[in-house]
Amino acid sequence: MAHSHSHHHEGNASKNISVAFFLNLFFVAVEVAGGLYTNSIAILSDALHDFGDSLSLAVAWAFQKKATRKRDRKYTYGYRRFSLLGSIFLSGVLFVSSLFVVYEAGKRVFEPQEVNAPGMLWIAVIGVLINGAVALRLKKGTSLNERAVFLHIMEDVLGWIAVLIVSAVMIFVSLPVLDPLLSIAISLWVLANVFRNMRDTFRILLQATPDSVDIGELEKKLDAVEDVLSIHDLHLWTMDSESHIMTLHVVSDTANPERLKHQLIDIAKPFHIDHVTIEIEKPDIACQHNCD
Repeated sequence: MAHSHSHHHEGNASKNISVAFFLNLFFVAVEVAGGLYTNSIAILSDALHDFGDSLSLAVAWAFQKKATRKRDRKYTYGYRRFSLLGSIFLSGVLFVSSLFVVYEAGKRVFEPQEVNAPGMLWIAVIGVLINGAVALRLKKGTSLNERAVFLHIMEDVLGWIAVLIVSAVMIFVSLPVLDPLLSIAISLWVLANVFRNMRDTFRILLQATPDSVDIGELEKKLDAVEDVLSIHDLHLWTMDSESHIMTLHVVSDTANPERLKHQLIDIAKPFHIDHVTIEIEKPDIACQHNCD
């Protein structure tokens, strides 16, 4: 057996989510002050929604921090998959909140309400700047947890852009129906991305082959190594969409099995396969471990 434990850089996922949490919490205070100043129930309602967002981000942050813990006797592969719990929780919150927004906005399509357009405009500018800064920081994240948080923040960014557009238009023209129509469009976009994120999360939990790995190309490169007669019983899955794991059996009559193992591990590295287990078998010995 040969094992490779080349765990790559964890990135700044935990730090990115913590920044999102604190900025989101700060903006809740801005919304409360702005809602009271403009006498806007809509903004005060959104402040309550964002406070719930902050609690969700705190949970996602906690799971992401736990995901950086090293392996132990309880979790021999480490805690990386705990970040998936944050992704599931956050996606669930997004799903429920988006349905609620669609429901409320749907009612307002038939009963449009007047808003304080100038006050809404200035608060929308602040909302776009703060949430936009957080979204830009999270956009480079690669973990599913960061993607879920990014979607969460993008919901707010797009929502405040909608408020900005609506308030600017309504300063000159009274069209209150624009507000709920834009809210519905944004919520549908968020829901589509939530379903995609959840699909990817459950594919990982079901140990599907990572989408980023062309398994046909990988097998071709492994098979092309000089001392490899054939390969079989190859299994490939991922811990969290970033760190992949592979096991395989190699038929070879090489006199230097260790060198061969290192050659195969080097081939796997560009595919972000950080943990490789290889068993080398002699051509005249049949596989005896439930091989396929």
